[in-house]
Amino acid sequence: MNVCFLGTNGWYDSITGHTVCILVETDNAIVVLDAGSGLYKAQRYFTYEKPVHLFLSHLHLDHIIGLHVLNKFLLPQGLTIHCGQGMSEYLKAIIAAPYSMPLKDLAYRVRINELEDDLYSADGFKVSCAQMVHSVPTIGFRFEADGKSLAYCPDTGYCENAIRLAKRVDFLITECAFRTGERDDHWPHLNPETAAMLACEAEVKQLALVHFDAYRYPDLQSRKIAESVAQSIFTHSMITTDDQCFEI
Repeated sequence: MNVCFLGTNGWYDSITGHTVCILVETDNAIVVLDAGSGLYKAQRYFTYEKPVHLFLSHLHLDHIIGLHVLNKFLLPQGLTIHCGQGMSEYLKAIIAAPYSMPLKDLAYRVRINELEDDLYSADGFKVSCAQMVHSVPTIGFRFEADGKSLAYCPDTGYCENAIRLAKRVDFLITECAFRTGERDDHWPHLNPETAAMLACEAEVKQLALVHFDAYRYPDLQSRKIAESVAQSIFTHSMITTDDQCFEI
């Protein structure tokens, strides 16, 4: 798998980057995790040969605002948008006139698939999902392809489902919206400590922090502080920045 971070901010764009969007290329498919404003850069990686699968964790605007640019892409293999149960009707209402070009009017085929909690397979990869702990219904994902495994735990508090999805994966991507020591049970998110603790308990190989709240993390130096805190708990922790790419 090749992983490219197209957007690493949470809440809104700032000098540190775009809102969250992560692209994973496998041998047989392109997988995109969330559709923040960084989605526009995905065109660099799309190919005519590979189908594109977009997985939406939830419908907060910082995770779907990039859908507004879907009409700039050429996707001859089509696009499948995967979302949680009950999300498709909301999605169709937002990506529609007068706000944006409706999905049905795009120049390529778009299919919306509401995921169950069981295993889903397509185009050479397998994915399982589970509910996260957030202020709105949110799902996390675990992918297996090309002999590698990756978990994505987006906006969430510390929870058993996140640990289960991440168990012994090669690459764990978690959000890190809160600063060190910060917690809010009414607006659950991870901070550097809880993200690192999750990685320890799940026994992952590598932890990558993403979705840095743009207000709480106004510059990259503040992210570096979070990285140091996470590394003091789980050595193989790292922050991410826009346009970083990794092979796992």
